[in-house]
Amino acid sequence: MTRDVLLLHPNDSVAIALSDLKAGTWIAPANAALQQDIPRGHKVAIKTVGPGKPVLRYGQIIGQALETISAAEHVHTHNLGMGEHGDCAPGSFEQMPEISCETPMFQGYHRIDGHVGTRNYIGILTSVNCSGSVAQFIAQAAERIGFLDDFPNIDGIVPIVHGTGCGMSGTDEGYATLLRTLAGYAQNPNFGGILLIGLGCEVMQIADLVGGRPIRADGVLRYMTIQHEGGTKATIAKGLAELRGIAQCANEIERAPAPISRLTVGLQCGGSDGYSGITANPALGVASDLIVAHSGTTILSETPEIYGAEHLLTARARTPEIAAALMERIRWWEDYTARNGGEMDNNPSPGNTRGGLTTILEKSLGAVAKSGSAPLQGVYRFGERITTRGLVFMDSPGFDPCSVTGQVASGANLIVFTTGRGSVSGYQPVPCIKLATNSEMFARMSDDMDLNCGDIVSQGTSVADKGRELLALMIRIANGEHTRSEALGFGGVEFVPWQIGAMM
Repeated sequence: MTRDVLLLHPNDSVAIALSDLKAGTWIAPANAALQQDIPRGHKVAIKTVGPGKPVLRYGQIIGQALETISAAEHVHTHNLGMGEHGDCAPGSFEQMPEISCETPMFQGYHRIDGHVGTRNYIGILTSVNCSGSVAQFIAQAAERIGFLDDFPNIDGIVPIVHGTGCGMSGTDEGYATLLRTLAGYAQNPNFGGILLIGLGCEVMQIADLVGGRPIRADGVLRYMTIQHEGGTKATIAKGLAELRGIAQCANEIERAPAPISRLTVGLQCGGSDGYSGITANPALGVASDLIVAHSGTTILSETPEIYGAEHLLTARARTPEIAAALMERIRWWEDYTARNGGEMDNNPSPGNTRGGLTTILEKSLGAVAKSGSAPLQGVYRFGERITTRGLVFMDSPGFDPCSVTGQVASGANLIVFTTGRGSVSGYQPVPCIKLATNSEMFARMSDDMDLNCGDIVSQGTSVADKGRELLALMIRIANGEHTRSEALGFGGVEFVPWQIGAMM
């Protein structure tokens, strides 16, 4: 690092501007003065790169020069394209961290199936959009009468509403994905009980969700349809009565000590910028490695946002079959985007680009840093229940609410979300910890951010120390301390099941 730029790897073609730099600023690694103004977080060439030649960041290819790029020139969308990436060199990652013999503990809600919740909510789960308003009416009615005053161990009542469940095939991949997602939410350990409500005539039938198998091992699930109960008012009255029985069971569970091996953490990034891959993401990678080292589980997702960096994960796969399963998902996405008129480099978003990211290869290399250095232990479909401890991958879109929805359905009891531009969201019933990648955004949006990782650049804090600080915060949140998004009341609109297939 110099005063003006940060060089991430000795083989890199570019360095990262640490502040807004004016034309004429001398860039020591380039041995030249800037040819134009360069915004903070953007890339500056430190050597001349010929047209068609690879441009490297993190020691990895992030694209090809569209024209000759001179030393001290701004490198961005005007002169850098995606190009080929199949010959990327192996990454250089730190080894798994050494850990003490003492296992960190948190106070959680122990469920009968062995999972442990970090929260104790009651969920009102809907099978279809048509029952969404009634689910909200029941939750509102419960709040008006002070329903939870008698149940101090319950954190709240969460209506889970969405925009699908009908107007779809009942036999295709989209149906199977929604069924998996709804069943997964019903089983999430942060719910102490579930009230399931349908309309009655929808494609996603209540009978398909509850028929022939216990969704919850503790049996704390009740269900009804609005048409069978006799309409809205009758369903609200019946729903309140059912909630009381559910609450009596859920309220019996109190927090008790649990090792962090019972944490299942969804790893997310959104609104990324040029600092994401050098501050918050690698710090989260350190925390992920610490959790895995203590036999916990972390879930990397957002398949389009590992595209171009998948070789770093396949190289860490525990078995060839796991590597092949990840590549099968990559190939599925290539076909999926092609047949829908898209492309895998249709990302980064406009906000990512303004923050300094140019190609999906560059964005993905930074995104994979969230996974640390642990071996990859498994690959799962969207919302599929996680049965393997360690670092796993769950297939999902890069759209954050949808991706987190899948992670929660897969069993996540904690979410950690890095952001450079300032994403705001929350994901009831699971607390979401927001990490700021840069100090300027943290100061500007401090009411929404839980931890500043920008001091890795601004103050020289080590990535390892920041990762340990994050783990301590994660344990406090798991114990019941509220995140900023919880305090602000987020979580009412962020349940976004992945809709695959035709809407009919």
